Amino acid sequence: MDIRKVKKLIELLEESGVAEIEITEGEESVRISRHAQGAAPGPYMLPPQQYYPPPQGGQPAQHPQPQAAAGEPPAGDSAPKRPAGTEVTAPMVGTYYASPSPGEKPFVEVGTQVDVGDTLCIIEAMKMMNQIESDVAGTVRSIEAENGEPVEYGQVLFVIG
Repeated sequence: MDIRKVKKLIELLEESGVAEIEITEGEESVRISRHAQGAAPGPYMLPPQQYYPPPQGGQPAQHPQPQAAAGEPPAGDSAPKRPAGTEVTAPMVGTYYASPSPGEKPFVEVGTQVDVGDTLCIIEAMKMMNQIESDVAGTVRSIEAENGEPVEYGQVLFVIG
């Protein structure tokens, strides 16, 4: 196998975040891994645990309720409600872009009328720009992703109603 091909595979492995890749060409085979064969896994740390002393005198234990960190909503509050409509989700993991290139007008904004097949955004995945098209016609009611931010598979990007 050509050394240039092996170097290219190593570059692809580093860029993609994949842990291991194996390629077979005819009778030749190469396996490239980020981790050494038989290497012991790294240490696993448990999250800190709260210690509660045992109750005294037969009284039931009183465990304090955890407090929300600064900037977090209280546990009883739910996330902001999305408007009613069809949710358009990310079909892949990648970086969300609202416009075709920096400084240009976004594909859609809240209130934009869209038809089936209209481009809503771009998701960059492994250096490939993937146009995300609308599966429904309607008005964009909300945009749930931020320009230039990573998105996960299945994450809601838009609500169209």
